[in-house]
Amino acid sequence: MEKNRFEITFLLLVIAQILVCNYFHFSYYVTLSILPLLILCLPLRLPTVWSLLLAAAVGLAVDMLADGVIGLNAAALIPVAFVRKTVIGAVFGSGVFARDEDISIRKHGRPKFALAIVLVQALFLAVYIPLDGAWTRPLWFNVLRFTASLALGEAASLLLAGLLVPDDRKK
Repeated sequence: MEKNRFEITFLLLVIAQILVCNYFHFSYYVTLSILPLLILCLPLRLPTVWSLLLAAAVGLAVDMLADGVIGLNAAALIPVAFVRKTVIGAVFGSGVFARDEDISIRKHGRPKFALAIVLVQALFLAVYIPLDGAWTRPLWFNVLRFTASLALGEAASLLLAGLLVPDDRKK
């Protein structure tokens, strides 16, 4: 039952991302994406190859149904999937792999979870923003967009993280 809950929540959050991309344009200076959070929160038992394929599929789905630039989200999300386990090991420690447990806000703490989200959001945006502008926008614009997008993406991801990684101590 828990596995199905994760899959349904994951799918609903992908749909929410598509709706945000289609209907909520904050400004040219902000790109709101929760996709890095979705990839970060995949079950740890999922092999990296499958997380890469899932990142490509989710990215392409968002590209085709929302952004219109085919491959943009996929290109930015694949590196996140590639470094996901490295980030988790560095932030949460190798014990999560030894205990075969998924990451949890309550178990690992909000500061560590926030750090992991910042790292994957930053990587996503570091690829997304230059590709989106085809390296034609000035550096100051890209830095401002990166900073604003990172702050908003971090806030949104922290709010939504509890949906993907439920508090397992409440059981």
